[in-house]
Amino acid sequence: MSVRAESTVTIRAARTADLLRIATLEQESFSDPWTYDALATAMALPHVRFLVAEEGGGAAGRLLGYVVALVLGDEGEIADLAVDPMVRRRGIGAMLLARMEEALTDVGVRSLFLEVRESNGAALGLYEARGFKPVGRRRAYYRVPVEDALVLKREIAANGER
Repeated sequence: MSVRAESTVTIRAARTADLLRIATLEQESFSDPWTYDALATAMALPHVRFLVAEEGGGAAGRLLGYVVALVLGDEGEIADLAVDPMVRRRGIGAMLLARMEEALTDVGVRSLFLEVRESNGAALGLYEARGFKPVGRRRAYYRVPVEDALVLKREIAANGER
């Protein structure tokens, strides 16, 4: 399956009803995935923002991806982002990041951080295109397989400074 050029992609807040598909996509996307329970816990926390990308809409909408961010005062962290393997490289990850940046800006976040596998060229390309810059390294951050993470940072505008 692929997203048709004429299809509509909607970015919205994740709902409990989305959790099973999110957990499935998490399993398909990562070698050391978050569990269903971890995703459900994150969704319920007040300092977490959780968005999904969906094709179509309503009850029949198809989940295409999601992004999870933590709000820590004027800093935010992208904690998780995945796009359905069948629709990758079609701008959905960039759409999710852009909408999350807007949501975080609205609550006063000015600096946004994330970790990415050093070998994940596709993700690095996405983040660099969105203005993220390397600011550090976490040795052996990833467990399966063991690999360093690059820490990236992007300054984002605060309330109304877009």
